[in-house]
Amino acid sequence: MAWFKKKEKLEMIEVGVPIAGTVVELSEVPDPAFAGGFMGKGAAIKPQDGKVFSPFDGTAAHVFDRSNHALLLEHSSGIQLLIHVGINTVSLKGRGFTPRVKTGDKIKKGQLLLEFDISEIEHAGLSVITPVLIPDDQESVKSVELIDGAGVTDGVPLLRVHLH
Repeated sequence: MAWFKKKEKLEMIEVGVPIAGTVVELSEVPDPAFAGGFMGKGAAIKPQDGKVFSPFDGTAAHVFDRSNHALLLEHSSGIQLLIHVGINTVSLKGRGFTPRVKTGDKIKKGQLLLEFDISEIEHAGLSVITPVLIPDDQESVKSVELIDGAGVTDGVPLLRVHLH
């Protein structure tokens, strides 16, 4: 009997939309690091409400616990996904964000992970556009494909991640 859990071996995973809203290209994000693809590949969402749901079964690999503005999730295959609520929202130091999971928690698709106050973020003069991306430094990722759709609800497919 092995003492470790083997990662699920897949050729492709689908990442669901974690936030209800309108999907936009990363190039439309008002931050050059995200817009230029320097943080990874994916899409962004203009949220219609302030709730982030799990786009797949896995683990909350890292909840940014001082600022609560971002989540790093890990799929059962080992692939990681970054959900970064808003632009420069780390400056709010957690104000307007309520995490519903902790780092290391097991998560299920559709589970509420984080709540955020859109008006609080906008009142601070910040954008609520939310990048959802696969960080670049993952060797098993062959390509990331945006699934067409706009004005979507949470849970429908957003990204296809093709694996080696």
